[in-house]
Amino acid sequence: MARYRKKPVEIEAVRYDGTNRNEVAAFMGRLGKVEERKLPGPGRGMHDGIVIHTLEGDMTASVGDWIIRGVQGEFYPCKPDIFAATYEAVTG
Repeated sequence: MARYRKKPVEIEAVRYDGTNRNEVAAFMGRLGKVEERKLPGPGRGMHDGIVIHTLEGDMTASVGDWIIRGVQGEFYPCKPDIFAATYEAVTG
């Protein structure tokens, strides 16, 4: 079986902290609209989050999730643990 390695790719991202809806919307520009909403959480509770309206459909992000601009200009949310395991800060 052949093995493959993910190519190193630089991305831009902003972390949604529950108070920066406008920052997320500005980051996405005209390509996406952001709407604050209560989302179903684990168990029976509801929690703060955002719905990102994109050409690919609606995606939800919870407080703490990263919003990523992909290599083709697409946007999508990423959970903090996956973000930390996949990306590192670029300096310079």
